[in-house]
Amino acid sequence: MSEPQEQPDIPSPEMVDVNLSRVVLYDGADRQYIYLREAEGERSFPIVIGTSEAQEIARLIRADSSKRPLTHELLYRTVKAVGSEVVGVDIVRLELDTFYAALRVRPDGQETVEIDARPSDAIAIALRARCPLRVARAVIDAAATD
Repeated sequence: MSEPQEQPDIPSPEMVDVNLSRVVLYDGADRQYIYLREAEGERSFPIVIGTSEAQEIARLIRADSSKRPLTHELLYRTVKAVGSEVVGVDIVRLELDTFYAALRVRPDGQETVEIDARPSDAIAIALRARCPLRVARAVIDAAATD
């Protein structure tokens, strides 16, 4: 049996704090938009998301409640019920106009784990958890509109 190979350190991308700056809803359209803006800068960029995710994010911003838990609230409650916490969302790459995100969750007393997620789902959960949103600098460089 061979010895395990030591893995070279892979540098993590430089992350930039961002804020959700606006949600744009178009009646009857299947494509909606959220905009993220640098917390310490002027650049922003849109992410195309589905209608149900956009409506959920807009509802959270307005602090509207639902009679029964919707999917994002259910997942957030589940994370908390098993003794974990949502500690952040990272948008880590952009490929062919598709953004990729990681939901960062810390199980009680353990190291943070990253869970692959669509940015819209991760942001809806992050808004519930009131945790930071970050974007890889390379993603902002590629996607920024201003």
